[in-house]
Amino acid sequence: MPEGPEIRRAADRLARVLAGRRIERLFFASPALKLWESRLQGRQLRAVDTLGKHMLCRFRDGTRIYSHNQLYGRWWVKPLGQTPDTGRQLRLALHTDRHSALLYSASDIDVIPASELLSHPRLRGLGPDPLDTDVDIATVVARLDSATFRGRQLASLLLDQGFMAGLGNYLRSEILFVAGIYPKTRPRDCDAAALMRLARAILTLTRRSYRTGGVTHSPSVFRRLRNAGMTRAEARFAAFSREGLPCYGCGTPVRRENMSGRRVYYCGNCQSPGGV
Repeated sequence: MPEGPEIRRAADRLARVLAGRRIERLFFASPALKLWESRLQGRQLRAVDTLGKHMLCRFRDGTRIYSHNQLYGRWWVKPLGQTPDTGRQLRLALHTDRHSALLYSASDIDVIPASELLSHPRLRGLGPDPLDTDVDIATVVARLDSATFRGRQLASLLLDQGFMAGLGNYLRSEILFVAGIYPKTRPRDCDAAALMRLARAILTLTRRSYRTGGVTHSPSVFRRLRNAGMTRAEARFAAFSREGLPCYGCGTPVRRENMSGRRVYYCGNCQSPGGV
């Protein structure tokens, strides 16, 4: 499933061709949304926003088209009249006089009037988005140390969209590796320094992944690995999908376990179990 950085980059692509332009024609595959095709036709789309893994195409009057890519959804941007060569099913289309934004395969789509935005069931329980520049380290530390979250294992907590919106499986492994924390550790087991490392990693790696298109390694390490002959896929992560390969910190083989129903990767030496 695409994580917050991937959805934000997709939103950027849509915004470049949709923001500030009239939507001349719309298509919703869902019969329940068909009435909105004529209601939104001809309106100006102001912006394409995201909150975690959720995308919101915002019209001038505050109405939003909501979408979540789920596992298989994918957006394409094409010149008007062109479609991608794909066997996927078209679920949503927004057409200007020049371009089309086309969402395939995803079925979690809705239209949200401005007055219902804060109460919408997909959005009302979300935590802060690490890509929001107003979210700082103090904000994340406070959430980690709150009564709501401090007793949860981090392997589970970092996938909880009510904690931080947009984190997912690859970011979970990378954040814990960079912070040097064992996945089953709870925030209440961490000292102040460890909470700071964890909060900093949450913000730094999510924002770096957005800027780089999915690379969480530091730019200098990534360049060194690429210059040594690694492919982009091999060099992009410090821990995720590196089972059995040597840890970049100590050389110990990276481990893989299933935690909270998803695979997590960590170094048993650099991220040893126990209190932090």
